[in-house]
Amino acid sequence: MNHDEILAQINEIIVEMLDQPDLKVSPTTTAADVEGWDSFNHINIILAVESRFGIRINTAEIEELHSVGHLVGLVEQKLKARG
Repeated sequence: MNHDEILAQINEIIVEMLDQPDLKVSPTTTAADVEGWDSFNHINIILAVESRFGIRINTAEIEELHSVGHLVGLVEQKLKARG
C-alpha cells in the first residue's frame, strides 16, 4: 500500500469519525485545523486506524503525531515492518 492510498484511507476514517462528509485532509492537516477533532475523537481515530490497517500504535507514538502526514508515515512504517 502506497502513501497516497494510506492517506485516502485515513481521510475516510477521519471523515467518518468526525461526521464531516466534505472534509478533505492533507499531510499538513492537524487536529487544531479541524472543527470537532478533540482528544476524545483523536483516540477514536487512532483506534480506527489501528483496526483498518491491522497495526498497533503505542502511547509514545501517539504523542509524536503532530499532523496527518505523521500518522500516514507511521502507518507506512508499521506496514513495512510487518512485511
